[in-house]
Amino acid sequence: MTNIKTAVSINESLFKRAEDLAYKLEITRSKLVSTALEDYIRQYENKQLLKQINKTYDNKTSSDEQAYQMRMKKYHKRFAEGEW
Repeated sequence: MTNIKTAVSINESLFKRAEDLAYKLEITRSKLVSTALEDYIRQYENKQLLKQINKTYDNKTSSDEQAYQMRMKKYHKRFAEGEW
């Protein structure tokens, strides 16, 4: 995988917190930022998927199907939020 250097402007206090965390985790700032960005994108994509799932479940169905869908909706929400 090719790495690309980029300049990003962030608040000084956030930069210091990131430096401290990178030091504690014994990783580079670049690794910390890359990992955080990957996690943020994954969470965003999971939320979009959850919206699509919820939209599907919003269709009118029988009471048995609704009960099943509520259980599945809770499961999908936990999965999308990384709590599985």
